[in-house]
Amino acid sequence: MVAKTPGIVGGAVVAAAATALVGYRLAERRQRSGAVIAAAAIEPHAEWWRTQRALAGDLLYVAIGDSAAQGVGASVPGQSYVGLLANRARAATGRTVRVINLSQSGGRVHEALTKQVAHLAGLAPDVVTVAIGANDIGVAFDATRFEREIDELYRQLPRHAIVADVPAFYFGWRERQSRLASEIIHRVADTYGLDVAPLHAATKHQSAARYFLNQAAADLFHPNDRGYAVWASAFFPHFDRRLTEGDGGLA
Repeated sequence: MVAKTPGIVGGAVVAAAATALVGYRLAERRQRSGAVIAAAAIEPHAEWWRTQRALAGDLLYVAIGDSAAQGVGASVPGQSYVGLLANRARAATGRTVRVINLSQSGGRVHEALTKQVAHLAGLAPDVVTVAIGANDIGVAFDATRFEREIDELYRQLPRHAIVADVPAFYFGWRERQSRLASEIIHRVADTYGLDVAPLHAATKHQSAARYFLNQAAADLFHPNDRGYAVWASAFFPHFDRRLTEGDGGLA
């Protein structure tokens, strides 16, 4: 066995560091350009959902959430998890579905509580999904306030609403916060008898490498079409049961 000389080992370390630096800078450049693309999609996606709200349907599906419910990062708004779930309802029931998407890009639990949930008054939705909390994760995350706001939000939901926990952030303190936020969501949802779509587990199962290489949009934050398919899959068990069992079955 031939021993490696210090010069060879040092050269390999330098080469690896240089490769990592190049990769980081390429990812940073992609993220910056992707953020511009994502920002440009916000208003067109919101307008598309406003148009959908005006359409008639046999069943009413109401969504509360943030830019993920709007489908930012998807090829078209209908490829968001909300759009995929609406299509699933149409296919499963053979009925038309009206979608009222109350979500707003950048929304946190506070915005869902103060600007979205009030619009449920006067509606009689057959299906309700709530996926909110990812934008609360950050340096200002306050677990006590998060739990209080989640409790206030869930208290106003119909008991057949399906709520999701927080998607995985994969690394470091953001991932620790997302786990904590998800634990809070499960605990509060249990208090009100709400079904929880295991979004954190579904996204975590995909792994960080798979997400950033194949399921993330150009901004490396929002999902792309494949990523939204994973989000939708987290809702499937509870969503399908609502379609078949809710109010004697919606199908």
